[in-house]
Amino acid sequence: MVLLAVIYIAFIGLGVPDSLFGTAWPAIYREFNLPISAAGCVTLLISMGTVVSSLASTLLIRRMGTARVTAISTAMTALAMLAFSFSGNLLFLCLSAIPLGLGAGAIDTALNHYVALHYKAAHMNFLHCFYGIGVSLSPWFMSMAIAGKGGWRGGYRIAFLLQLGISILTFVTLPVWKKEKDSAAETEEMPQTLSLGALCRVPALPLIWCVLIGSCALEYTCGAWGSTFLVDGMGLPVAEAARVVLFYYVGMALGRFLSGILSARMSSWHLIFTGAGILFAAVILMALPLPLWAAGAGLFLAGLGNGPIFPNLIHLTPENFGRDISQAVMGTQMAAAYLGIMLAPPVFGWLGQQFGIRLFPFYLAVLWLLLFSGACLAVRRLRQSKASGRLEWGGR
Repeated sequence: MVLLAVIYIAFIGLGVPDSLFGTAWPAIYREFNLPISAAGCVTLLISMGTVVSSLASTLLIRRMGTARVTAISTAMTALAMLAFSFSGNLLFLCLSAIPLGLGAGAIDTALNHYVALHYKAAHMNFLHCFYGIGVSLSPWFMSMAIAGKGGWRGGYRIAFLLQLGISILTFVTLPVWKKEKDSAAETEEMPQTLSLGALCRVPALPLIWCVLIGSCALEYTCGAWGSTFLVDGMGLPVAEAARVVLFYYVGMALGRFLSGILSARMSSWHLIFTGAGILFAAVILMALPLPLWAAGAGLFLAGLGNGPIFPNLIHLTPENFGRDISQAVMGTQMAAAYLGIMLAPPVFGWLGQQFGIRLFPFYLAVLWLLLFSGACLAVRRLRQSKASGRLEWGGR
């Protein structure tokens, strides 16, 4: 239980940086006199770093182990938060984004695979619920910092202190991982490696990549541009928009918490499709010409619906593809997820600058279609393959 608590806290640290930049961007681009689409340069570099570290995760875990990868990567993200707080131009922001992306991708892949192998679906959902806590904290203290004397830099310094504390915890608790390894074999320390070409031929895996791309692209587009949509599209003040975006992250955390509870009665696939249905309703709510409250409610429902999709799909990895190749598969799944994160926000930034920020909900609709169609086709393909016998549509 001690190790599980450490993993949960580490995932809070993973979530803290992810919502900071999108919340702070309306203040940053005005201070630096940048075009609104310049955010894409920073998010692109963060995501490139996560893709690289995700694809390298099998080698990193084999050489260093999950515990050391987690501790070192958490320290990297803490230092990146401090660097952001001292940024005075776009170039410095971009340089700070590199260690943030590399560290985040390594933490995400290592801990997701460890929990998928050793814990139940409920624990995976609760793990990502703690991630939701992290991303919910960031808009709260960032909005307080922007409204006060600290400004957006003060928000990043608060994030650095929080991340530093989590980093120290991960280093102090390294012996706990060793004790756990001594009591039970840690299968992800000896993963089977496969070439990317071989992984592309694994039944249904490319379709799962599409679901992850769509889900994570939608999640991070909401996080990166939700505040700007409310400010420039709906006319809210920056500090108030940051508080409204908080409900998006609260919805995400709540969706994962409820998914963890419901996992005792519903299969992971049922939870995925239920979340997709709620997400569709959220996109429609934001797209319709309704009063301002509808945009806030839509963001909340977007978090609530999208929240369970990623953790449940990740937890199915050993079940769908086998434990022997699950680490290799996990690395490509995380890379696919971060590919969506890398491309979708900057693409919307360009589209929003060209056609207006009110395009936001319609862009989300395209991403929803990608994840929903990918999920439907993946289930069909898995049923037709040898992995179909491991799909559970009844209660657990």
